[in-house]
Amino acid sequence: MQSLKQKVKEIKSGKLTAEKNVSDFGEKIKKLNKDLNIFLVINTKAIEQAKEIDKRIKQKKEVGKLAGLCFAVKSNICIKGLETNCASKVLESWIAPYNATVINKLLEEDAIILGMANMDEFACGGSGETSAFKPCKNPKNPELIPGGSSSGPTAAVAADLCDFALGSDTGGSIRNPASHCGVTGLKPTYGAVSRYGLIDLCMSFDTIGPLANSTEDCELIHNIIKGQDNFDTTTKDFSNPTKKIKTIGLIDVSKFCNKEIAELINEKAKQLAEKNNYKIKKVSLPLDIALETYYILVYTEFFSGTRKFDGRRFGLKIEDAAGPEVIRRIIGGSEITRAEFKGKYYRNALKAKNYIKEQFDILFKDYDILILPTVPRLPHKIGSQITVEEMYAYDVLTVPASIAGIPGISIPAGKINNVDVGIQILANSGNENLLFDVGKELEK
Repeated sequence: MQSLKQKVKEIKSGKLTAEKNVSDFGEKIKKLNKDLNIFLVINTKAIEQAKEIDKRIKQKKEVGKLAGLCFAVKSNICIKGLETNCASKVLESWIAPYNATVINKLLEEDAIILGMANMDEFACGGSGETSAFKPCKNPKNPELIPGGSSSGPTAAVAADLCDFALGSDTGGSIRNPASHCGVTGLKPTYGAVSRYGLIDLCMSFDTIGPLANSTEDCELIHNIIKGQDNFDTTTKDFSNPTKKIKTIGLIDVSKFCNKEIAELINEKAKQLAEKNNYKIKKVSLPLDIALETYYILVYTEFFSGTRKFDGRRFGLKIEDAAGPEVIRRIIGGSEITRAEFKGKYYRNALKAKNYIKEQFDILFKDYDILILPTVPRLPHKIGSQITVEEMYAYDVLTVPASIAGIPGISIPAGKINNVDVGIQILANSGNENLLFDVGKELEK
């Protein structure tokens, strides 16, 4: 498949026009979206933007690094003038009054917004099924969930309805669907990419990252959207150290993961190590406490963050119009933060968060990267009755990186029963370049 850089070259040389790129995707969206339910809102000004880019190219004027490339955006990232509804009736018809920082950075490089993509409602979910506007389907197998909560942007890449997409990852929401749909998805280091303009699920975990068809494409987009932003005080510029990878820690997931998936990922990791002369060793992480720690913090912060949806300022009152998963998290957060508990559960979860982070720090003294599966089981069929515990367990292998604030990438590793499975690579904070190096090796 053609890389983003190659496609930009074609557009800049006139071999392909930006307008043709937009109209080609537009035709495909018209054909497939009714069934797959990927896009919730289409940007009607995309052609206009494309014509302006083509005009500048013809006049030999300067254009950006992404000139004429088209992208889909998860519907919780604000785009001025477009309905940004978080796949919820609460914000149905709410038009964002400003652009998120990441959107401005992509527009400055002449990328073109195709539209807002479906997702789990308010990013509460791991399957794509909690959207108030019906589930998004997995383009590789429409009977199966695409994964969540960034179901729409991931499915848009997998169905070839855009060049790349933006999602948000709180505990695996980019990596999980990337694994199920057979694409590449990056969760950056916490604070590497501005969250300004993201309607948050959990402020201390949320990150915005790219979804694309290759590691190289994700790297290109990440390098454009990253960086310190005065609108987001958690951001900073990370200096990516250039170092050669020598050691891999292979995380033991035997208690938490489908045996076939674990074996496939172990085999891939060993092949990678042999081919590149890396040392590889099995290591362990406190996966048993990761989910509980994560959900206590998410419930608490989500409850706090949703108090602004009171029916006065933005759309409808959230308790009146949201679906059951959103309500579950609001009730959970209100229970955890009750005055009589005096913050006991939240404080204990923060202690556990620090403990998990310390375990990563110890591992990164001896290992350059860590490898494990992205998701512990194969995706279920849309509409299957599965328990809340089973649904939350999809995240058991992705939440540790979110808790520690470190970067992680999911790359297609192969198929089991003709279903895509992703391999997850983790590195220390600010070391995205190591993920890109390994990703490219894996893809060779």
